[in-house]
Amino acid sequence: MIHIDSITKIYGSTIAVDKLDLHVEKGECFGLLGPNGAGKTTTLKMLAGLLAPTFGSMTIGGYDVQRQPVEAKRIIGFVPDKPFIYEKLTGGEFLEFIKDLYGYSNDGEASAKQERLLQMFLLTDWLDELVETYSHGMRQKLIITAALIHNPKAIIIDEQMVGLDAKGMRQVKELFREVAKTGTAVLLSTHTMAVAEEVCDRIAILNKGKIIAIGTMEQLRRMVDSDMKNLESIFLQLTENVE
Repeated sequence: MIHIDSITKIYGSTIAVDKLDLHVEKGECFGLLGPNGAGKTTTLKMLAGLLAPTFGSMTIGGYDVQRQPVEAKRIIGFVPDKPFIYEKLTGGEFLEFIKDLYGYSNDGEASAKQERLLQMFLLTDWLDELVETYSHGMRQKLIITAALIHNPKAIIIDEQMVGLDAKGMRQVKELFREVAKTGTAVLLSTHTMAVAEEVCDRIAILNKGKIIAIGTMEQLRRMVDSDMKNLESIFLQLTENVE
């Protein structure tokens, strides 16, 4: 579903992403990990069409992100690390705006999904309030709702747990697993190792713009020759070895 082939992003003399190859299948929840500055957010922004790569190609559902940007964006949901919402809109107005962008303004299925997500996140009573009154966690939940409202074929998530309380984190983890089971490709970046270990089918670890390890938890354990280590220990060992 998501295919990244030899993607490179260069800023001046800095190579932020270096010939990256990555493939995420339908129904797969894929984790992208790495230390600060590893290239995770840059990769996700290129995939979402917010940044242009210096070299390489990316496709989502068969659509080239650069050559067919409208078609590619129509089938994805994007949750950024810093949610931006028009603060002078109410939560309800923002969601109606999003549905209109995707052509789902009068779609009963989209409205039903919106209502289910809002009830789960306890946002129903806040729909008529301006977004500027929302906490960071509430904004994050609103953005997640907006990203899923049109039943995307792929969802791209950058640090979705920031600002969420324990209950919200549990809800979001379960939601992403549920979404993957419907056949949606889920690509998420996180610094929360426990989330990646619990939710993801496969994990890639980036360092200095390159993948230094990729696989299931069992495969990553074999890379460090241990059956007992958790993801945090594996991550630290692999990134320290590279350093």
